[in-house]
Amino acid sequence: MEFRYLPMTEQDKEEMLQMIGVEDTEELFSDIPEEVRLRAPLGIKEPKSEGELKAELAGLANRNVTMKTHASFLGAGVYDHYIPSIVDHVISRSEFYTAYTPYQPEISQGELQAIFEFQTMIAELTGMDVANSSMYDGGTALAEAATLSAGHTKKRKIIVSEAVHPESRQVIDSYGRGQHLEIVTVPHKEGLTDLQALEELVDENTASVIIQYPNFFGQVEPLADIRKIIDTQPKTMMVVSSNPLALGYLTPPGSFGADIVVGDTQVFGIPAQFGGPHCGYFASTAKLMRKLPGRLVGQTKDEEGRRGFVLTLQAREQHIRRDKATSNICSNQALNALASSVAMSALGKKGVAEMAHLNIQKAQYMKKQLEAHGLQVVFQGAFFNELVIKIDDDADALNDHLVTQGFIGGYHLGRTDDRLKNHILVAVTEQRTKEQIDTFVREVAAVHAKQH
Repeated sequence: MEFRYLPMTEQDKEEMLQMIGVEDTEELFSDIPEEVRLRAPLGIKEPKSEGELKAELAGLANRNVTMKTHASFLGAGVYDHYIPSIVDHVISRSEFYTAYTPYQPEISQGELQAIFEFQTMIAELTGMDVANSSMYDGGTALAEAATLSAGHTKKRKIIVSEAVHPESRQVIDSYGRGQHLEIVTVPHKEGLTDLQALEELVDENTASVIIQYPNFFGQVEPLADIRKIIDTQPKTMMVVSSNPLALGYLTPPGSFGADIVVGDTQVFGIPAQFGGPHCGYFASTAKLMRKLPGRLVGQTKDEEGRRGFVLTLQAREQHIRRDKATSNICSNQALNALASSVAMSALGKKGVAEMAHLNIQKAQYMKKQLEAHGLQVVFQGAFFNELVIKIDDDADALNDHLVTQGFIGGYHLGRTDDRLKNHILVAVTEQRTKEQIDTFVREVAAVHAKQH
């Protein structure tokens, strides 16, 4: 039989029709009026054998430009980072990749402990008291933080920095409409949140101020100054979206008095995978512990005094009265959270700090090389591993050229902001070599020179 995965025979069809008392397929669909039936053949290809189909799909797949075929300088929320080989080994074990919800702790201790370790490491990185078992991704985690702040403070105004990832801001807007929140955007100035504008916007109706650290442009926001502005209103909360790898080197948001810290752990052990799936994290102060969305795994003891783990303090609508729920998230990203936990464990505290430091050093080196070749790096503040280049040319054409030279170029900021047309956000991770950086800069400079 040619169709290995579609083993339907004519005899199978006859037996099924006989079992339900129908003469033929035509009678089976007799209730559908003749005038709405499709009589022409479907506009699809003729079926192929399995071998032919696999060859065709392989040919299509080989046309993709990936991080395996090209050196990537594309970031903007999805990054090419080192993934220890042990990550795939652990998450490929059947007890992890087939696990779903650990409702029965007596048979889910391994899964629950893995989640507990993830929570612990996230709490340490962010400098917060408690973290949950994971969220779908960084964008939805940030939107959940906005709705939690509104519910906790009983205020409806959410101030979001324009330097927050534009896709995350879209998610916040979507959540906000459903919750009837007032979403106000504070502009950025020289790549950082405009503090004067923020000071004018914060008032007694503000539930929270949302900041990204490092922000979408790679710049390091002055969280201490932002906290002072927020403190002019006693109940207003500070919500920070953070790249957890950067927190291996930067002072954590918890040290600046953040109330909620969220982000995406794709940087630890999760491949780019054409944009997903990811794994969001959500950390907060102890006073918000009972309002955290999703699940929280707690440590306990069994009746014989042995260490054990259970689901606890669940605020989602499936477990408590709907009108008391703070979130309707119905699952988590346990397998990806496990991947991040294994990656962080394999790297260790020193390894995470060293990896973060390498990102900073290599990005600084690229900045010097770009400027040495006469290219303009737009924002001059402290940054992590991303920087913005202004090229005065067609950014999309430049990226098309870079692909032919073996590079995945940067993110064209003009896609989301007309003011930043032909500005490119470039990411430099620990994966990029000196040779790759030098060649990339030369190619960008050569294209720039031709246009002038």
